Amino acid sequence: MRSDFDLGRFELISGTDLPAAHLAYETYGELDDEGSNCILLPSYYTGTSASYKPWIGPGRVFDPAEWFIVAVNLFGNGVSTSPSRAHPDTAGAAFPEVDIADNVIAQHRLLAHLGVQRIRLVAGWSMGALQAYEWAVRYPDLVEAILPIAGAARCSPHNFVFLEGVKSALLADPAFRAGRYTAPPVQGLRAFGTVYAGWAYSQEFFRQGTYRELGYASVNAVVQGWATDHEGEDANDLLAMLGTWQRADVGKHHPGGFEGAMRSITARAIVMPGSTDLYFPQADSEREVELLQYGELRPLVSGLGHLAGRPGIRAAETTQIGAAVEELLSN
Repeated sequence: MRSDFDLGRFELISGTDLPAAHLAYETYGELDDEGSNCILLPSYYTGTSASYKPWIGPGRVFDPAEWFIVAVNLFGNGVSTSPSRAHPDTAGAAFPEVDIADNVIAQHRLLAHLGVQRIRLVAGWSMGALQAYEWAVRYPDLVEAILPIAGAARCSPHNFVFLEGVKSALLADPAFRAGRYTAPPVQGLRAFGTVYAGWAYSQEFFRQGTYRELGYASVNAVVQGWATDHEGEDANDLLAMLGTWQRADVGKHHPGGFEGAMRSITARAIVMPGSTDLYFPQADSEREVELLQYGELRPLVSGLGHLAGRPGIRAAETTQIGAAVEELLSN
C-alpha cells in the first residue's frame, strides 16, 4: 500500500523550496530490531514505486520475508510532490528546479522516520542509479552497497543532448504554452514518446526483431506504442524529472568535485551498464568504476538497449540482476 511522508516546507539545494512537500512510498516486509535490513529502491523516469513490483516477492530478486524494502517516488513523477501535484505556488510551470541530491536528502528523512539505521543496498535502474550513487556519496556511513543498473553517477554531455532532443519535441507543440497549458499538449507528448522510442532500445533490438518478444508486431507498433504511452503523461512532470536528470552530478556539491566524490564512496558496488545502452554507455561506467574503492563492472548483457534494466522486462536480464543482488547481500 502506498503511503505519503509529509516533509512540510522543504528547502532545496538551489535555495528555493517546496512549500508543502511529500514523498510517496511503498514498503514491503518488516524492519528488524536493529533497523539494519533495509533495501531502498528509488524510482526512475516515468516510473513509480509500483514499477519495482516485478522484483519483489517470494522467490524474486527481493524477498520481503527477509528484507525491509522501501520503494520511493521521485519528486516530479506525479506521485510525490510534482508540477501536477503541488502547492498552488509551485504547481505547473512554477515548479522549481529539483536536483537528485534533493530527492536523496528527502529520502534520508523518510528512512529516519521509518527507523532505518543501515541500508544494506540501494538499487535502481536509470534515474534510480543516479540516486544510488548520490546516496553512497552523501551518506557513506549509512549505505553498505549499491547496485546502479543502466545508469551513471552524472549526466554526461551526450546524455544531456539526447534529453534536449526529446524535450524540444515537446516544447515545439504550440499547445504547451510555456507550461501553462489548459489541455494536454497531445501532439508534443506523442512527439516526445516517438523520439524517445529510438533511444530506449538498441539497433540490435530492431534489426533482429526482438520487439516481437515484448509484444510489438512491428517497428511501427513500437513507435506508436511509445507515442500513445506518453499521451498519458503530464508534460510539466516530464520536464521536471528531465531537468533533475540533466543536472545530476555527484561531484556538484562535493569539495573534491566528481573524482573526489567517487573516490569517497565506501559502499561496495556492482555497476551494471546495459551492454547495448545508447545513452548510459558501458564506456562511461568503466571510467566511473576505476574511481571506486570497492567497485566491480558487471555489464548487463542484453540486446534490449537501455530497457534491459527495467524491472520485469525479461527473465534473462532479471536473472543477471538477481545474481548481482544476491552477491551484494550475502557479504
